Amino acid sequence: MIKLFASDLDGTLLNAFHKVDRTIVSAIREVTDAGAHVVLATGRTLLSGSDLGFGDLPVEVCGANGAIVADRTGVLKTFPVRPELLELLIPAFPGICFDCIALEGTFATGTAEMRTAGFASDPWWRQIAMRGMRQVFQQSISFETPLSDLLDREVLKVNCRVADAGLAAELKAFLTEHADLVVNAPFSPVMFEMTDPAVNKGASIAWLARHLGVREDEVAVYGDGGNDIAMLERFEHSYATSNGSAASKRAARHTIGRCAFHAVPRHMVATVRKQRRRNSL
Repeated sequence: MIKLFASDLDGTLLNAFHKVDRTIVSAIREVTDAGAHVVLATGRTLLSGSDLGFGDLPVEVCGANGAIVADRTGVLKTFPVRPELLELLIPAFPGICFDCIALEGTFATGTAEMRTAGFASDPWWRQIAMRGMRQVFQQSISFETPLSDLLDREVLKVNCRVADAGLAAELKAFLTEHADLVVNAPFSPVMFEMTDPAVNKGASIAWLARHLGVREDEVAVYGDGGNDIAMLERFEHSYATSNGSAASKRAARHTIGRCAFHAVPRHMVATVRKQRRRNSL
């Protein structure tokens, strides 16, 4: 019996426009009304469902690729990166704008222009589609943050985009060399999403399940990208969307339909209804 449903957002639970809609809200309400938990497992810096349009739905959150775990009342646990990583990483790459994410906000090491330049390698259609979202998000970022300020904070995740192929290769080599301090689990190959090596969505969902008194074989997980692989591999009931990456489909036990057709919320509802029928026999 599934008691906890954990889903990635973009390309998985959200619709094709990366939005929450009535179908998704209705499905989550039915699942939670049935007594099950719904966890938003995302690379986004999410502290509660209300931050993204889920309103008053009683959902839990594993945000920042698992570096933030929150229940319906607030943040339960955080898993920060080690200060040694920041001390090595940031001086080594002065030409990269790193987004250093903390509970109190996002603190970028470079300028807004440097950050925007990181999106140059995206396909033209994605640059157009994401321009508005990027401009809104950048308004909440503190730029040109000195390293000393970052070391005084609890940094949970470090993001960046690197358009220059040579510089990106150097950064990948650095991360490989310092695998004892950092893991890179991006949702897309054009990004870097860095956390402590012990942090991933799967580990944090397992932590939350234990906190809620749910066994791992009572958890179902859904994903579509690189930052979902550890989660999809860990749990017996794992599902990749058909629009997901080849790696996510290999990691999952099952593949279901596309996010554009609400495959994940429909699968959650079908599972709950099937369990309800079984229990009524």
